[in-house]
Amino acid sequence: MHAGKCSDKTNFRRLLSTVTILLVTLTLAACSSTGKKVEQQTEAASVEILYERANKALKDENYKQATTYFEEVERQHPYSEWSTRAQLMGAYSSYLGQDYETALVSLDRYIQLHPGAEDADYAYYLKALCYYEQISDVRRDQEMTMKAVRALNALISRFPNSEYARDATLKRDLTLDHLAGKDMDIGRYYLNRGYTNAAINRFRSVIATFQTTSHVPEALHRLVEAYLTLGLKNEAYQVAAVLGHNYPGNKWYERSYELLDEKQRQKIMDERNIIERTMDSLLKPD
Repeated sequence: MHAGKCSDKTNFRRLLSTVTILLVTLTLAACSSTGKKVEQQTEAASVEILYERANKALKDENYKQATTYFEEVERQHPYSEWSTRAQLMGAYSSYLGQDYETALVSLDRYIQLHPGAEDADYAYYLKALCYYEQISDVRRDQEMTMKAVRALNALISRFPNSEYARDATLKRDLTLDHLAGKDMDIGRYYLNRGYTNAAINRFRSVIATFQTTSHVPEALHRLVEAYLTLGLKNEAYQVAAVLGHNYPGNKWYERSYELLDEKQRQKIMDERNIIERTMDSLLKPD
């Protein structure tokens, strides 16, 4: 999946604006310094040059070079506020250059060293994006998808009021839908090849684990198919009734309904009428 980089550009501009303020402050300080502060002026100028080069490399989309400059800031000035900022900016540069492994190493170190930093929530968000961008097709291994879910959950739980929490929640929902799709793909494979019990386990897993995803109606329908294949008509009817109650206008319910015998269909219709009348009575004013 490749999404979220436009919003990251905005986040970068926010970080960059802070860096610019620091640069202006540093330049004014250097101009006012005299005598014994000559050595400090030299050191400060070196930081300024490194940041200017790093920012230029970012704007030129030379992300590897930008990362190198930010790492150099950290190496030369390990105890300054520039060093802390450079760690995060270096990780951001690696992320933009799709060097996710390097970015993740930097982000883990930043989170460990600066858990209470102002931009800690962004570090968690960027870490989640590094996994999210590597999510593969549902037919492939989903280890990266699971890591993305865990990273997104970490951000949401630690920083529920963060400006990144809403986007993280949306991405988590998409990621869970992706995982459910993987289970559905495996379940259909088993069902088509006669491994009915294995298919049932997969479809039940989707229903139990990914209740809010778009795959639940199909999972219920596939259970109806699987139970009928095994001759378990009562179990098939019960699942179809659940499908009809929760997704009455869904195409998967219509397909399940067609699989039932006439007696089962009538029973479902009768139960639906009872439910509808009950709901109508509850909604009527006294």
